[in-house]
Amino acid sequence: MPSLFSNFPLWSALLAIGVAQVVKVPITYFAVRKWNWSLIFSTGGMPSSHSAAVTALATAVGFVEGLRSTLFAISAIFAIIVMFDAAGVRRHAGTHAAVLNLLVEDFNQLIDELKTMRIKPRRERAEKLKELLGHQPSEVLIGGWLGIIQSTLIYYLIK
Repeated sequence: MPSLFSNFPLWSALLAIGVAQVVKVPITYFAVRKWNWSLIFSTGGMPSSHSAAVTALATAVGFVEGLRSTLFAISAIFAIIVMFDAAGVRRHAGTHAAVLNLLVEDFNQLIDELKTMRIKPRRERAEKLKELLGHQPSEVLIGGWLGIIQSTLIYYLIK
């Protein structure tokens, strides 16, 4: 078990997730002047914790195993795929959720209007979808840099 606790790439990636999630709260506060502590446990937003985690992992693997190692190549490709997905597919899924939520609002308004006409609809209310799923490219970029910087700093502090 001691090797698990000394696994620098693992702990660096986990720390990057934690730092990125916590940093979302003050960044959002400065943008909208409202504290939203639930961001610590949410997806999406600035910075991307997924990007921070995978770049911290790849950076740490690069330090431990070397930049020419197969493990670094695997972790670097993994990071690229995750970051591409965060800024692409997941961001578009969030956009689709926003459009669907407009339809849900219209549907719910129609249901409310039908209730006043004493016609009972089959489904009472539709639920909103989570819209904050993915990231803007800038959020992915900042998250990526956060992971690289954090992993590099910790590596040289514990070295």
